[in-house]
Amino acid sequence: MPILSSNKRAPLMIGLIIFCSLATVIVILVFLTSSYFMDKKRKIARLEPRSSIWGQNYPKEYDTWRQSANLNYKSRSLSGSRRDLLADRPAMVILWAGYAFSRDYKAPRSHNYAVFDIRESLRVGSPGVEGQRDLQPATCWVCKSPDAARMIDELGPASFYKASFSSMGPEIVNAIGCADCHNPNDLTLTITRPALREALSRRGIDVNKATPKATRTLVCAQCHVEYYFQGEGKYLTFPWDKGLTVEDMENYYDERQITDWTHAISGAPMLKAQHPDYELFLMGPFGQNDLSCADCHMPLITENGVKYSDHQLESPLKNLSTTCQNCHKKEEASLLKRVQSWEERIRELRGRLEPELVKAHLLTRAAAEKGASPPKLTAVRKLIREAQWRWDFAVASHGASFHAPMETLRILSSGLERANMALKALNDIFQELNLAPPDLPDLAAKAQAQSYIGLNMPVLAVQKRKFLAEAVPEWLAAARANGRI
Repeated sequence: MPILSSNKRAPLMIGLIIFCSLATVIVILVFLTSSYFMDKKRKIARLEPRSSIWGQNYPKEYDTWRQSANLNYKSRSLSGSRRDLLADRPAMVILWAGYAFSRDYKAPRSHNYAVFDIRESLRVGSPGVEGQRDLQPATCWVCKSPDAARMIDELGPASFYKASFSSMGPEIVNAIGCADCHNPNDLTLTITRPALREALSRRGIDVNKATPKATRTLVCAQCHVEYYFQGEGKYLTFPWDKGLTVEDMENYYDERQITDWTHAISGAPMLKAQHPDYELFLMGPFGQNDLSCADCHMPLITENGVKYSDHQLESPLKNLSTTCQNCHKKEEASLLKRVQSWEERIRELRGRLEPELVKAHLLTRAAAEKGASPPKLTAVRKLIREAQWRWDFAVASHGASFHAPMETLRILSSGLERANMALKALNDIFQELNLAPPDLPDLAAKAQAQSYIGLNMPVLAVQKRKFLAEAVPEWLAAARANGRI
């Protein structure tokens, strides 16, 4: 007599087949995954800055990272190009009068070009050429290369930050890459810049306890943030102690009486926003719905059962089918139209605010020359500081109109309100002086604006060419001799 009847044996056999099939699939996946991480060609040192070395162990990620050198996609905001933004918007020359950004401000290219672009920028000057000294500290290198993380680890943050920009030229030579974000043993994400750890710690947050999901954004927040150089030691600091909104950081700066520079025209004590991308991202719909930067900028690729992130790091609009359409089941044209409508509204409001700020700077100088009372000028300059801080916060952020369109519109509207208050106060000052506001100069072109604020651009350009032809090759020769490249 059979132990089980045929009608009972069939379900058992089906269950056994399903179990064996699932077990086989699991074994194959475990094999593929383990072989992917265990079949390594070489041991990689912590903070190894040469991504080509990492590529020997992680060829898939490395191949996509190399593609970031291909600038074959130009966004509407001009990222991926070397477009001269001061030529496009000469008002910015006046807004940054007395600050290095009035010399040079170009659209950002990919991570692959960060080291090249900062060397070529007029904002860092041409140290060593015709007796020029460094315009910037070594702190300016922090987010340009994994070599910066290596040198911070070697020297300590304080010693690195207070060094001169040019002294680190022979050391900072590799493009932003693997070591900036990853542990070499298993590619887990890691924080390599102390400023982020310090800022979060002051807010009672231990970055080591962050979830893997949160870390996919925090590695970007090492650099894509607002920051300033604190004190004579130029110590890199994120002003997050009071919060991450534009008003929170303004209060932080005001309480500490921090000023990035005194405006060369108006005399206003100015703040220069850097690129508060992380902060604005958190205030927008993506951050508030728990997405990470990597979800949109590093979509997953699947090959032979193994998933890995695309390290080309481009605009999600380049290929909506692998980014936006993972969540938004709409036609590509509809999604693009929505994003472009955000951009157009923000661009319109920005276009209204910039000329008002220019007028405020120019009229403040005129009022001072005509004998306006210092207390009234101080009040006007405070309004200018507040208005331009808001403009800069919105403009300097990469992708603000995508990451947080409503917050960006709010910030620009607040800036326009303060600019108009400054202009009304200036009109009242001229009325009290029984004078009409003066005619303003024509500064509609970049060359006119730079000449007006006293910049000799032909001389600066010649010096930069000499610097690139003489100093930079010496840096690279030293780097090769020391095995840095």
